Amino acid sequence: MLSVSYSPQGECIASGSKDRTVRLWTPSTVGLYTPKVLKAHSGAVRSVRFSPDGRLLVSASDDKTLKLWSTPDGKFLQTLSGHTNWVRCADFSPQARCVASASDDKTVRLWDVQRSSCVHQFDDFFSPVNAAKFHPDGTAIATAGDDNVVQLWDVRSKKLVQHYQSAHGGNVNSVAFHPSGNFLLT
Repeated sequence: MLSVSYSPQGECIASGSKDRTVRLWTPSTVGLYTPKVLKAHSGAVRSVRFSPDGRLLVSASDDKTLKLWSTPDGKFLQTLSGHTNWVRCADFSPQARCVASASDDKTVRLWDVQRSSCVHQFDDFFSPVNAAKFHPDGTAIATAGDDNVVQLWDVRSKKLVQHYQSAHGGNVNSVAFHPSGNFLLT
């Protein structure tokens, strides 16, 4: 298992695995539960993330694609293609209109969910990008990668607004905003 995510209401768990599957689990304190197994990727699934309302799920894979799923029924909806290397991470905007994806192709892409198309490509990176996360108000995306750098991008202007040389001393693999948006963890 490479990634797990709780739905916003906590009634469902998604997992992504090296076996190229996404699984939807119902949490239970009694007995075993057989998950829904969702198959559409041809590579390991590195990231799974629910939309803020829990009705959609995005998965990111080594097959260089993102897949969108309907979570109530596990139905495959669409493929987002354009990356040229493994996709490490995906995140929904707070309104679920867009998805941000981070890839080993040294780009972060912004996707329009309704149109199934890439609307912008951030490509000012010098190494694979491991993480992309929307700010809680949806106006910015934080990114991090193998170059020990954390960056903050304005979604509206598509410009870099902050650049931090990390104190980690190595790859930065994850970013997370505090719910207030005032703090960023790396």
